[in-house]
Amino acid sequence: MITALDTSVLLDVLANDPKHVDRSEALLLQAYQQGVLIISPAVYAELVPQARNRDELDGWLQQVRIRVFPFTADHAYTAGVAHAAYRKAGGKRQRILADFLIGAHAFHEADRLLTRDRGFFRRYFSSLTILSA
Repeated sequence: MITALDTSVLLDVLANDPKHVDRSEALLLQAYQQGVLIISPAVYAELVPQARNRDELDGWLQQVRIRVFPFTADHAYTAGVAHAAYRKAGGKRQRILADFLIGAHAFHEADRLLTRDRGFFRRYFSSLTILSA
């Protein structure tokens, strides 16, 4: 089973968020035991501020066996369609394109997405299986 990871879950662990760290760590371990963990380049970019440098970030991802899968045109197109639907429905700029890229990447590359933001992803990627932290 391939599990795509949303930034929020990884930040819970990296920042040791007292409210979410225990559940996020448990779900990450469960997902790891069930298969492969992946992130999109957008998640990678959002993790950069948590590291002193690229070597530290890459080392952490390698240590916990999280692989970065690149974006494709299919990911970008799916994200663009979902973002356009969001804007057409009156969505404000609260949701940036990176959120849609993360969802589209998970939709195309994974069996499920581990996130704390299940409502958003369920709404715009309804056939994507969500594992909720």
